[in-house]
Amino acid sequence: METKYGTVTKIRTLKISERPLIRFGLNEVNCLIASHSLNFLAEVDEGMKLVVKGYYNSRKQFVVREYHVLGKPRIVVEYEKSIYPKKKMKL
Repeated sequence: METKYGTVTKIRTLKISERPLIRFGLNEVNCLIASHSLNFLAEVDEGMKLVVKGYYNSRKQFVVREYHVLGKPRIVVEYEKSIYPKKKMKL
């Protein structure tokens, strides 16, 4: 398996089913993810940095088997935006 690092661009859903097929760009490389794709949609947004592991298929697309978000996942960022401004600090 190969490892790649980069910034995510153009997240698109190609197929909706039990296991959606997601396409995204990672530094000019076309990537596909089917396993853990729902988690991927919850955690990753365009402009985030990722490390992915996978292989190239016959169409020269990088099929992702594992991914790791560098920094805070999108779901954590959204949670912090919704809760923390409303929370009052007691000193």
